[in-house]
Amino acid sequence: MGTFEVVIAILGGTVAGFINTLAGNGSAITLLILTEVLHLPPNIANGSNRLGVFAGSAVGSFVFYKNDKIDLSRSWVYFVCTCVGAIAGVLLAVWVSNEQFQSVFRFMIVIMLVVILVKPKRWLQATDLTKKPSHWLTVPLFLAIGFYGGFIQMGMGIFFLAAMVLGARFSLIDSNAVKTTVVAAYTLFVIMIFAWKGLIHWQFGLILAVGQVIGASVAANFASKYAKADVWTYRLLVFIIIMAIGKMFKVHEYLGFGMG
Repeated sequence: MGTFEVVIAILGGTVAGFINTLAGNGSAITLLILTEVLHLPPNIANGSNRLGVFAGSAVGSFVFYKNDKIDLSRSWVYFVCTCVGAIAGVLLAVWVSNEQFQSVFRFMIVIMLVVILVKPKRWLQATDLTKKPSHWLTVPLFLAIGFYGGFIQMGMGIFFLAAMVLGARFSLIDSNAVKTTVVAAYTLFVIMIFAWKGLIHWQFGLILAVGQVIGASVAANFASKYAKADVWTYRLLVFIIIMAIGKMFKVHEYLGFGMG
């Protein structure tokens, strides 16, 4: 691993850590680095990526906790269901390809963009603890989100935020605080499974993790202390989803870029 690859990994990890903490889908960057720059097979890239996801989420959740943004007594059901779903997801991930999930993700992310853009004020409201959604809805929903996160991780944060903001009626910042904590919790178990199957490249994964820790720390402090952090987080979320849609549907090719 040369100097160029190290620099790219740390810089990419920093951007991914920032995005993962405030929005989601930062793994699209780190998985690209692991497969295209560092030339890892997809299954090993999937496992190696979890080191940075855990490190960034753990640091982000600590910063949120230090700034009094985490109260799991209000969200323990979502926390537990997501973790249980993630365990099932990673057990499947070590046996099958994630290509099928990536094809499903393309269409889910388009739906998510529509949901986010319709009535954007819903995403900027304060946490409302008077309206508690039915567990008949939230339990299977967060189990499914956890399953997806355990399986591939990419984009999980976006779906989790949507469920927390629109379903559980948490603010965007409070939702991010819960998200980083639950991701850190289940990713530790996910790493154990991937390591047991020999699907982690420790050197590459740890170098990416350095950048993700930096990005997550900056993002969590920004979200905790800046008065209009929810507005900028919403804008970042929209931007990330649009970029993901553009990449997945290869819009750049239709526009004449990257050809020849």
